[in-house]
Amino acid sequence: MSSYVDATSGTVDHCEAMANLHADLAETYKKIADLCRQKLWHQLTLTIIPFVSDSSNLRITSEGTNSFLALYDKVITTVEKKLNSLSLARVASAVADSLLDSDGTAAKAVLENLTAQSERLGVPATLFVESKLHLLTLNLLERAGGSLDKAQLQAINESLKSNKVKLQEMTVDTSTTMVHSAHYECAMKYRKAVGPPEAFFQEALAYLNYTPMDQMESPHNFAMDLSLAALTGDRVFHFGQVVMTPILTSLKGTPESWLMEFMHTMAKGDVVAFNQLSEKYAPEIQQQPALVHRAEAVKEKITLLALVNMVFERPSAERTLTFQEIADRIHVHIDQVEMVVMRALSLKLIEGNIDQVSQKVDVTWVMPRTLTQDQLQELSTRFGEWAVKVSKTADYMGEHTPALFA
Repeated sequence: MSSYVDATSGTVDHCEAMANLHADLAETYKKIADLCRQKLWHQLTLTIIPFVSDSSNLRITSEGTNSFLALYDKVITTVEKKLNSLSLARVASAVADSLLDSDGTAAKAVLENLTAQSERLGVPATLFVESKLHLLTLNLLERAGGSLDKAQLQAINESLKSNKVKLQEMTVDTSTTMVHSAHYECAMKYRKAVGPPEAFFQEALAYLNYTPMDQMESPHNFAMDLSLAALTGDRVFHFGQVVMTPILTSLKGTPESWLMEFMHTMAKGDVVAFNQLSEKYAPEIQQQPALVHRAEAVKEKITLLALVNMVFERPSAERTLTFQEIADRIHVHIDQVEMVVMRALSLKLIEGNIDQVSQKVDVTWVMPRTLTQDQLQELSTRFGEWAVKVSKTADYMGEHTPALFA
């Protein structure tokens, strides 16, 4: 007599029961059951991942439990050794997210049980699960209110540091992009909790690099946080990195669209426009404590960016600026120009020399940065002018060189 027991029989029974209980999801549950019978594990995860990632599919089982958790316990864990590790991690993460509001302990347990199998999962899947577990922990701490648990925050910080080293050693391809995204999403959430804004900005840029907008939980909130961090963060001057991505478009037509205007103005280093926006949106600015607290730092930033853009707009051979020219461009009194230039030099925004006697600044280098469309157009025009000069020089040499050597 055979002692063989089909391990998938229980999974099929569960799916059939759920199909009968929830007619609107019957087709999906029947498909999952069929895939289990046929042992098509890759197709199974391709079906389950989008299913559990959509909260509108969440139901209650006949036992009164979360239907995603029941699917994970009665289907996924039964065949988990046959599944791709990263796909398994994605399913577990989606299931844990569905439990965030109702049972945080159960949510953490789903991911913690997977981290205990790190040797079998491999590095990419383990990093993904650990990132999602830390992110879940940060979300639970935030929802609990009150002061954040310092011990937990310290543990998360240490894990992020360790995992970043492993991440840098890992080959980036289409299958591991989500691992990078998960790590930087967690790092970003951590920095939002503990600061400083400039650290959040760097993590957010990395997250943006690995995460399409349609895969973000809330592009609008992300764009808000990124803009505020860029405006208030210490030594954050690369606004072009943000304005040249589509993320700011998520602010269009919303009460926070003014932030997008400020970001584009900062990227251009336009002091006049900045002052106009500051006056126009004074009530909105007052609603943002970070901007109120860092008001003077933001004003200094637009002044420095005005200087940087002034230098950039000049041909490399014409970057000797008078104090008066600088004062007119950055809208400060001429007595303040030297201090502004010294500040720009100390921050490595420019390199050069100040001639106090003749009141001139000779700039030899300006910081590299991502250019806006307007700046790219200007650079294109400059290249055209340079090409004309080169052509004229070549023609001149062609006409006069024979005479020189005759």
